[in-house]
Amino acid sequence: MTLADLNLGFALPELFLTAALFGLLMFGVFRGQDRVDLVVGGTIAALLGTLVLTLVVPVSPNGDAFAGLFIADPLARFAKVLILGAASLVLWMTSSRLAAHGLLKFEYPILLAFSVLGMMLMVSASDMLSLYLGLELQSLALYVLAAFNRNDSRASEAGLKYFILGALSSGVLLYGISLIYGFGGAGATSFAALNQTIEVLGSPTDNIGLVVGLVFVAAGLGFKISAAPFHMWTPDVYQGSPLSVTAFFASAPKVAAFVLLFRVLYDPLLALAAQWQDLLVVLSLVSIFWGAIAGIAQKSLKRLIAYSSIGHMGYALCGLTAANTFGGAAMLNYLTAYVVMTLGIFALVMSLEREGKEVELVSDLRGLSKSSPFKALALLILMMSLAGIPPFAGFFVKLQVFSAAVQSGFAVPAVLAILGSVIACFYYIRVVKVAYFDVSEDEDLVSVDSRANTSVLVASLLLISFWGFGLSYLERTATQSVQMQADGIAARSMMTQGVDGTEVAEGS
Repeated sequence: MTLADLNLGFALPELFLTAALFGLLMFGVFRGQDRVDLVVGGTIAALLGTLVLTLVVPVSPNGDAFAGLFIADPLARFAKVLILGAASLVLWMTSSRLAAHGLLKFEYPILLAFSVLGMMLMVSASDMLSLYLGLELQSLALYVLAAFNRNDSRASEAGLKYFILGALSSGVLLYGISLIYGFGGAGATSFAALNQTIEVLGSPTDNIGLVVGLVFVAAGLGFKISAAPFHMWTPDVYQGSPLSVTAFFASAPKVAAFVLLFRVLYDPLLALAAQWQDLLVVLSLVSIFWGAIAGIAQKSLKRLIAYSSIGHMGYALCGLTAANTFGGAAMLNYLTAYVVMTLGIFALVMSLEREGKEVELVSDLRGLSKSSPFKALALLILMMSLAGIPPFAGFFVKLQVFSAAVQSGFAVPAVLAILGSVIACFYYIRVVKVAYFDVSEDEDLVSVDSRANTSVLVASLLLISFWGFGLSYLERTATQSVQMQADGIAARSMMTQGVDGTEVAEGS
């Protein structure tokens, strides 16, 4: 195999980011403690440069590199743009806050960017081996970020919990991959080969090992997206990690893990759709109701956001359950809106302090309407959007995922999901009630505005409020990405089989 056979052009954004990060790492080792600002600026520039390359480098439904381990298709581009954009904004928002509290070290932006590199490999994985390598590169960086504030016992506890549970989930995922490899009959780990062999194996009941492997893989990836009942790490890690790290955890990694789950289910395991659809229905409903009910009792703002995140992952799973192009596009649209809403929430929270400390409890928001009417209005819009109340973004994307579920024959689960959404409205409205009607008896909230926080908050509010005007473009882009991914599956399947005329299931 020659260098030309590797098709490195498709992986140019990842190669550029890798080279930039190693350069920044060396600079940080020798000069980083004195010039942390340069490392932060260089990392943001590297992420934005990678974003530009991602948009410029051509993609193809069958654009594979590294001998089929890496795929550069429109779905990967869609996810990478979202991941890189979210990571750049989080780093821009949080660096000044960490510096103000004396917590900014040169390792922070580099670790964050290395986790982004792992996410980019995840969404471009077309083999079980590259899937696992990307997942571990992301996870190892996130474990360190969770415990980044070494002087805070809660951060150390959060990092340790995340590491132990993450190692457990990796073991579960590996065991599931080994079962699929063994019972799939392909003698290979590539998605294309597994897709072909599993499709011709016949009824899954004749090969129970494949179904068990599917369950283990879904459990391992369910941990990464914090879907109940694999969510146990989420509230503790969100609460214990620094607010800046929590903002990152709640945005980009969710996109990467969801797109990876999408690839695994819609490519090698598409023939088992009848089995994993039922599994996703259960995970979706459990996540929605647990996120709604458990969130009611939360007093910590970060734990409340954690349970809200669990619920929203359940709604995104509704779209994935459909097992067709419309459902996949609805899932991508939901993730896009979720990232926009999440960045807005954290931009708002990071711009507030009470008695010189970050806002930690829901009750700390009392008196916000008097101290900062604009931020109280922003909180109202963000909460209403998270609750799915029209005319904000949350309403449109929830409508899409519920419609996808109904059209695929899951009307009852969709109705139950809507009921869970109504329950969750309680704690979203409670946050608004505290900000508008509870009186502050001690020192008022203090705004610590920065250009980054204000810019992200305003942009988030504008996108949320006028989501309906750009909905058709987003739907079209997401649908094309999913459809071209399906076309790529068909093309790679024909190449693997060596004959023409092989078809994928309709709407895959």
